[in-house]
Amino acid sequence: MIAIKKHAPLLMLCIMLLGLAMCACAIGKDYGGQSPPPLETPKEAVTGAEQPATPDESAQPDSTGGSVVVSFNYEKQSGSASNQFAVWIENIDGQFIKTLYATGFTAKGGYKNRPDSLVLWVEKSGLASMSKAEVDAVSAATPKAGTLSYTWDLTDIDGVIVPNGEYRFFVEGTLRWKNFVLYSGVIKVGDSPATAFADAEYIYEDSERYAALTDAAVENNMIGPVTAEFIPD
Repeated sequence: MIAIKKHAPLLMLCIMLLGLAMCACAIGKDYGGQSPPPLETPKEAVTGAEQPATPDESAQPDSTGGSVVVSFNYEKQSGSASNQFAVWIENIDGQFIKTLYATGFTAKGGYKNRPDSLVLWVEKSGLASMSKAEVDAVSAATPKAGTLSYTWDLTDIDGVIVPNGEYRFFVEGTLRWKNFVLYSGVIKVGDSPATAFADAEYIYEDSERYAALTDAAVENNMIGPVTAEFIPD
């Protein structure tokens, strides 16, 4: 016991040296005798978390401002199932933008009893799902004969200003029962004033009691010609 105590410090030193030697052997075995590679710093720690892309406001389409005025001559017709028309705007891809005007009879429920009245506008505008306030905002009694003008303020149905570009303008008129005319044209909204003329397409069709109209029918004079003028601010 006395001999062990006497040499205890030397024994502890030997044990420590032996432990260090074993660790060195283990490291050399795992890495081919070389020192272990330094720890890599995670890329996230260097670059930081990716930030969401900020929209490039300069890439957003501009809006010059101004208005588009759609004008045409209207001749009131005698008899029933006539004198109905609507004016509206779509984008160049055919998406409905806004109604400028529709005759009150059709807009305020007449299309249910007379489904041939303004068929295209009723479908395009989604009239069946419009509220009374929305209908009242775009409809009125049939106007008197003469030159009529309807102004688009370059906003959509939600009141949002649309960007510059080309837009389609339409005037649909129910001439008599299933007979109707559709005027359509393209107006460019941009930095400069522009004027466009609409093309007319007449559809003649028999009804249960009446024969189809013809190119010589007086009802063809109900609407036309139709023009659109863009006036920038």
